[in-house]
Amino acid sequence: MDLGLKGLRAVVTGGTKGIGRTIVETLLKEGAQVAFCARNYEEVAATEAEFSRYGVKVLGRSVDVGDGPTLAAFVAEAQLALGGIDIVVANVSALAIGNDEVGWKSGFDVDMMGTVRLINAAMPSLEKSEHAAIITIASVSAREIDFTAGPYGSFKAAIVHYTQGLAFQLAGRKIRANSVSPGNTYFPGGIWEQIETGNPALFKESLALNPTGRMATPQEVANGAVFLASPAASFITGTNLLVDGALTRGVQF
Repeated sequence: MDLGLKGLRAVVTGGTKGIGRTIVETLLKEGAQVAFCARNYEEVAATEAEFSRYGVKVLGRSVDVGDGPTLAAFVAEAQLALGGIDIVVANVSALAIGNDEVGWKSGFDVDMMGTVRLINAAMPSLEKSEHAAIITIASVSAREIDFTAGPYGSFKAAIVHYTQGLAFQLAGRKIRANSVSPGNTYFPGGIWEQIETGNPALFKESLALNPTGRMATPQEVANGAVFLASPAASFITGTNLLVDGALTRGVQF
């Protein structure tokens, strides 16, 4: 299937690791131009250099999405460099689990307001696009109570609600909005590799909950996100796509 992404312009936050990095790479493989950001300058530069091999425009910048003015400046630079924005993917998370004020503030600033500010900054460009799409990366923790039931799960749930509200509000302006809720996703250097090493009991328990007997790969999650971002999904808006291998037990009607 041709997803129709060739020549479209995307902005992705958190583009150097895991799911975000794989979304960037998959978009580039499909012929989209991509501007991405992450906090670590060296990792951003290395990722930008590596992905230049795809022969389409790729722009990487070091940005803390919890800093509103810096994030807005990045979006403005991306719009100028790419000649517009058709797709935004809000992927970054603070991964805040601790039930203290530091954790709650970090989750609010990065997960929630990082998403809101990204979309608000990109909105003037999205309104001019013929294929405007908003993708937010949520989590199965938005649906079920687990060990991330503090700020992480709460703000992921809020992001799903926010995204579905956008879908309704923006439908008349031909801007689609969908969220993707990954299950546990394993990749080198990721949180689950750290848990596997640092808390093997929790890792074993979490792995046993999935009837597939494994965790997701970043590519499996990215495939869903990139499809929803593409013109091939032109009549899909307001959905929350679970990519969890039947981990969650709740029924979505």
